[in-house]
Amino acid sequence: MKRDFLALSQFTKAELDAIFALTRELKEKQKKEVEHHLLRGKTLAMIFEKSSTRTRVSFEVGMYQLGGHPLFISTRDSQMGRGEPIKDTARVMSRYCDGVMIRTYGQEIVEEFARYSAVPVINGLTDLHHPCQIMADLFTVIEHRGSYEGLKIAWVGDGNNMANTWIEAAAIFGFDLTLACPKGYEPDARVMEWALERTTSKIVLTDDPQEAVKYADVINTDVWASMGQEAEQKEREKAFAGYQLNEALLDLARGNCIVLHCLPAHRGEEITDDVIEGPHSAVWDEAENRLHVQKAIMATLMGAR
Repeated sequence: MKRDFLALSQFTKAELDAIFALTRELKEKQKKEVEHHLLRGKTLAMIFEKSSTRTRVSFEVGMYQLGGHPLFISTRDSQMGRGEPIKDTARVMSRYCDGVMIRTYGQEIVEEFARYSAVPVINGLTDLHHPCQIMADLFTVIEHRGSYEGLKIAWVGDGNNMANTWIEAAAIFGFDLTLACPKGYEPDARVMEWALERTTSKIVLTDDPQEAVKYADVINTDVWASMGQEAEQKEREKAFAGYQLNEALLDLARGNCIVLHCLPAHRGEEITDDVIEGPHSAVWDEAENRLHVQKAIMATLMGAR
């Protein structure tokens, strides 16, 4: 039966932990230069409505390392950009490819595409969810702290797709999560409702960054204006004043805390240079782990795993 990867809420903790286990296995094989062509001869269509650095490179390199072939498709240069119905593109791509990754704006786009696709569809990012990134973030936490269990994880900044997916992750994996977002920039209410109905984990929403990071084991942040919100930059700079992840805020967290940022970073805005380059930063491991986690996701959905 076809499985898509559109949101973490589609999967159980056991299923996601299995992806982490495969991630560890594939990362070790790559480091030892051991062949792991689990998708030999298979193709992945990569559809981009939003531009990208890490998503494109990590999926493209990952597919190559798995023995398959990636195909970059920009909506600007394809019939999707000229108004072809999503369901038509999905049906055709299903006849050509073994899997599809989409990076776009609306969650409804990937959901409609998956509905009409006969092959697995992976959400490379939407405005509502960023599941591949959070899987990479959690794998980084596991590498640095041994486990996500018993940790307090903090989110400081916009209640965006990253915040939404962290909320889902807290409900599924059972760690405590505190999110500090300015009023008017809270996470999606439906996501929060879904999470609170399904977990005994402590998921707290506040507008106080100090409350969020106090005694935190992991601190996350992201840009204040995401792609497509550039016109709101000045307004958001005012709203997010006081939400910068700097040394003063970091001092409230645990001494062995780690700092995450999904990148790209606007240094001097949501995070200072000394924090992202400092001893608590796991940002570069986090970025690398996009590659390894996504290989495990592709192998799980498109291969025999």
